[in-house]
Amino acid sequence: MPKQRPQEMDQLTDPAYYIVLTLLEPKHGYSIMQEIEDMTDDSFTIGPATLYTLLKKLLQEEIIELVNNDNPRRKVYQTTRSGQELLKKEIHRRKWMAEHGERAFQQLKGD
Repeated sequence: MPKQRPQEMDQLTDPAYYIVLTLLEPKHGYSIMQEIEDMTDDSFTIGPATLYTLLKKLLQEEIIELVNNDNPRRKVYQTTRSGQELLKKEIHRRKWMAEHGERAFQQLKGD
């Protein structure tokens, strides 16, 4: 029996968000982890187990893809066009959520 494709992703977890964001430019696994740490001033880290589990899932969902490179021992990934569109939607969704939170705190303070 063929394996069914999982339901298409419409939202990203925080680790998946940072992975897709860093892969707007081609990178291999270790450089993805380093880029995320640099981007977040070490406030967010992803371990190898989480990274490679999510890379596999993101590949299956065609949010990222493997890119040809000169080193056959190293896999290089990049965000696909559909991954870029999902990332844009996710950025908008997260901004919207932050606005809701700010409004809730303003109401709490009576501003």
